[in-house]
Amino acid sequence: MSVEKLVEIRKMIQTKSIHARKPDCDARRLLLYVFTGTRGGFTRLEIIQLLSEIPANTNQLASQLGLDYKAIQHHLVVLEKNNLVTKIGGKYGSIFHLSAYLEVNILALDEVVTKLERQFGRKIVYL
Repeated sequence: MSVEKLVEIRKMIQTKSIHARKPDCDARRLLLYVFTGTRGGFTRLEIIQLLSEIPANTNQLASQLGLDYKAIQHHLVVLEKNNLVTKIGGKYGSIFHLSAYLEVNILALDEVVTKLERQFGRKIVYL
């Protein structure tokens, strides 16, 4: 993941935060853990960004991210178990979209992006 990708994610958060409320501490803790405390957090953040634009199935996400189908499947299982994405349909044709829980607590993702920026060791100026 690059710094430019973090800028895109922050813009997505700003557009979605119109209906958001101040995130509770449990949501903040969960998002920080899922995206910064475990391996694969960058990939999961990219998946969230893509799903915020349009719902997609596992194969579509794999081709958009240029990753293996099984890797995307694993990340979607993690996101679904943590109530960050919701699945509609069954098996191969399942469509994933952002969960209502994540949309309500989308501002907590801003803290995740800030922490990732610190890991890059750079200060990003947003216009």
